Amino acid sequence: MQNIGTVFIKMGQYSDAITSLEHIMSERPDPKTAFNLILCYFATGDRDKMKRTFQRLLQVDLKIDDEDKYLPHPDDKHANLILEVIKNDTLREKEKQKKAELERCVMAAAKLIAPSIEATFSAGYDWCVDCVKQSPFTEMSNDLEINKAIMYLKQKEFQMAVDVLKSFEKKDTKCAAVAANNLSFLYFLQGDHRQADKYAELAMVSDRYNPSALVNKGNCIYKDGKFEKAMEYYREALRTESSCTEALYNLGLVNKRLGQNESALDCFHKLHAILRNSAEVIYQIATLYDLLDDVPQATEWYMQLIGIVPSDPAILAKLGELYDNEGDKSQAYQYHYESYRYFPSNISIIEWLGAYFIDSQFVEKAIQFFERAAVIQPNQVKWRLMIASCHRRSGNYQQALETYKSIHKKFPDNTECLKFLVRITTDLGLKEAQDYATKLKKAEKAKELREQRASSGRAGSGRAGSGRAGSGQAGSGRSRGGSAESDGGGSARSEDLDGDSGRGGSAGSSRQNSARRTKGGSGMRSLPSADGPYESEERTVDASYVDPLGPSMERPKTAARKRDTAEDGFAEIELGDDLLPE
Repeated sequence: MQNIGTVFIKMGQYSDAITSLEHIMSERPDPKTAFNLILCYFATGDRDKMKRTFQRLLQVDLKIDDEDKYLPHPDDKHANLILEVIKNDTLREKEKQKKAELERCVMAAAKLIAPSIEATFSAGYDWCVDCVKQSPFTEMSNDLEINKAIMYLKQKEFQMAVDVLKSFEKKDTKCAAVAANNLSFLYFLQGDHRQADKYAELAMVSDRYNPSALVNKGNCIYKDGKFEKAMEYYREALRTESSCTEALYNLGLVNKRLGQNESALDCFHKLHAILRNSAEVIYQIATLYDLLDDVPQATEWYMQLIGIVPSDPAILAKLGELYDNEGDKSQAYQYHYESYRYFPSNISIIEWLGAYFIDSQFVEKAIQFFERAAVIQPNQVKWRLMIASCHRRSGNYQQALETYKSIHKKFPDNTECLKFLVRITTDLGLKEAQDYATKLKKAEKAKELREQRASSGRAGSGRAGSGRAGSGQAGSGRSRGGSAESDGGGSARSEDLDGDSGRGGSAGSSRQNSARRTKGGSGMRSLPSADGPYESEERTVDASYVDPLGPSMERPKTAARKRDTAEDGFAEIELGDDLLPE
């Protein structure tokens, strides 16, 4: 009948399965049958029968003798000898298996029906806990409460989980240790390391040889920067339980943090033997080989990692970087482009791809990548300049001119764009060249004024004191329009003046928007005499520019060379009459 009911469940015929399972429960009830019956009622949505069957599950008689017979007898040595024989015999193991199966079915059934039997998940779980407390298996109620807290965590209701776990602080030692462990880890994730350390200590007091408590304690100490002490707790957890993967992983991280890469690599290799397909472990191994400059091994482990997480753009980009450093441009391009496909907003990858196509003389293909970069960073002028330079390199001068004009419209003070505009309009013979040259002069003048103000502001803010170098006042400096005075006695920054002025320090004056540098650039230009004639000064504008894409490749010369006329080898030989034609 058990098999018939299972077949009906597999076929989705829940009404027939319920009939078979109800017959078994009336004749010989067992935990597995009761759990399958709860599943059928859950599938049909019968709330009342789910509750009734859960109560019947708790009333199943396991036919287990009283547990008191396994308690030691202090005064009866003969009974203690018998106890040593029967406490681990076959019958005892069978009883443990029956009890473990019942606990598993109760836990799974409570987790399944709790959200369905009441209006809220919390109310449903409380009903299940009350039923367990009234049953012969009251010790399972604490485990159900722990499961309830874990379910709260899965539903992102952290405060409710904390409240449930805190209720175990005054209960028996085993449950208090489990709750303290969970609370410690929960507070650690929330960044409250003080509370995390407190509950880790409580868990260790309850059970000193609890590896989870030792790992939590080590984590708290690690966050405090005490790496050596954290390492001791991780090692103690491994001595307690050699297969504690959390302790082994954290021990590897501590060794890596301390620069002990060989020891860290050994830890992660041991962990890899336990967790064969763990992406985190393989990543740490690959990273450590990279730190040890073992490029072939690092590449091999990154390739294994790509087999597990093929769509990780960071790993693909790292592989591309390794191949690029080795000089394998084709493989580097393949992995960089794969990374770009999965994460098309990575500026460094976009820049690499654009530079790759420029180096390969496919500037038209580089344009699409620089256009995407300009979309991602619209306030960065360099991407637009790159696009214009690509158009110019490909021979599309009209499109390049339009691009430079749009750049100038958005960034009117950018001198690089104006230099390009002056050059390209001059080359194309356009009348706009003079207008752009005038704008370039104004932009460079404004830029120079901004630099002067910034430098004078830094000089004023860096003044250390007001004392002078000489015994008397050598000179005074006034400032108008926001300029600053700097003295030689204790200034953080000073400028030497030309000539024998006799000043111990430097003091300069500047008028707003009229300050000019001397030819040497070491001091301020002296003002002309009020009685002298006015002299106008012509400023020369540097219209030279540097292509952001680098110098262009020389075109191959296809014109035929002039051949040198070869000297006649027979010029000095005299021809006899016998060699002349008849």
